[in-house]
Amino acid sequence: MDSYDVAVIGSGPGGYVAAIRCAQLGMKTAIIEKYATKGGTCLNVGCIPSKALLDSSHHFEDATKHFEDHGIDISGDVKVNLKNMMKRKSQVVEQTTKGIDFLMDKNNITSYQGVGAFKDKTHITIEGEKSIEIEAKHTIIATGSKPASLPFINIDKERIITSTEALSLKEIPKHMVVIGGGVIGLELGQVYKRLGAEVTVVEYMDRIIPGMDKAQSKELMKVMKKQKVKFALSHKVKSVERNGNEVTIKADDKKGKEVEFKADYCLVSVGRKAYTDGLGLENIGVETNDKGQVKVDAHRKTSVDNIYAVGDVVDGIMLAHKAEEEGAMVAEILAGQKPHIDYNLIPNVVYTWPEVASVGQTEEQLKEDKIEYKSGQFPMRALGRSRASGDIDGFVKILSDKSTDEVLGVHMVGARVADLIAEAVTAMEFRASAEDIARMSHAHPTYAEAVKEAALAATDDRALHV
Repeated sequence: MDSYDVAVIGSGPGGYVAAIRCAQLGMKTAIIEKYATKGGTCLNVGCIPSKALLDSSHHFEDATKHFEDHGIDISGDVKVNLKNMMKRKSQVVEQTTKGIDFLMDKNNITSYQGVGAFKDKTHITIEGEKSIEIEAKHTIIATGSKPASLPFINIDKERIITSTEALSLKEIPKHMVVIGGGVIGLELGQVYKRLGAEVTVVEYMDRIIPGMDKAQSKELMKVMKKQKVKFALSHKVKSVERNGNEVTIKADDKKGKEVEFKADYCLVSVGRKAYTDGLGLENIGVETNDKGQVKVDAHRKTSVDNIYAVGDVVDGIMLAHKAEEEGAMVAEILAGQKPHIDYNLIPNVVYTWPEVASVGQTEEQLKEDKIEYKSGQFPMRALGRSRASGDIDGFVKILSDKSTDEVLGVHMVGARVADLIAEAVTAMEFRASAEDIARMSHAHPTYAEAVKEAALAATDDRALHV
């Protein structure tokens, strides 16, 4: 029987990063993955393929709607070749997952394919092409999450689908109804709207992306409405039924009146839930909460002293980069180091266009906590760079403490804000004030100038270019 210092179950961002960091720190490490390719949801049926389709569909939209503005004339029709678009998406996924295999080999990490389950706290059985048992002093659970649904919905994976199936459709829907106005639903809804589908988003709450700052919700919905996406907010879905190639969705609006939607595809995008099936947690007494998440302490240690858990399978926001930070943290704890994660400074991003990015406290949270604050906001349309590219929607908003000027939250909508948010994370990690950011030189012309201008606005209402 092979013996390891650390075994990692699951090879998504949390798992593979944990394995790499353990190996870097001198631990003999194994990683167990039940699927043929590593990378978990993120690389295979999540972050990476969705971004590939977002980029491809964005190119198509530019060619059909914006090239003419730039003096580029195309003779003949510009058509979508969905088969080739999906082929490119699959190639991107394949290249990325093979990169994980390379990293495992480079770091001398032993890979096992199969379903890993606890026999006891130091022994794991792996059921794959053959049955194997390994021994591990410590185990890190990183089995991730799977799409959630509603109890009355039958996901048939053909017409009533989750994000997984939406990433591999063989035709462009005529009308796609998206249940859920969160990150995944909006991103995939925008993909198919660009490609020619009619898209209706049905959301239970009174705004889209309800976990983010209200100003961001308002701005993104305004822009997506201009893109002809339809919204039904404050609607409680109560039935989803398929009849042949038609799906009927019934919901009650905020007045309790029944509303009916008909579509050829219904994307159920109501969040995700922790995945622990087949782990055998009951064999060793690892506790879970009422949501099925593995219970952990601040160091991500479970109720069993040599077993840890990271990423979507534990509490907290379900983001790949949060899982990566936790994976690295646990590896360093096992090596005797004292790392920490400030969960308030994990950024959240929506990869629609315009993009949406946020870190720290929202204005609503500050009001609820009765924290006195200053707010500075700068519109993207006032930037020369935005006008040059034609991406004039959005803004940057900075919230800072009224007495100390420390930055408490940064919220952005606009071109490339998924990249810009890193500046805000860096500033907040070093507890910068709004004035600190305002006094830093930002290259001209760039989208990043909006961050400086918002900081100037928050400092003393002295933005320069508005």
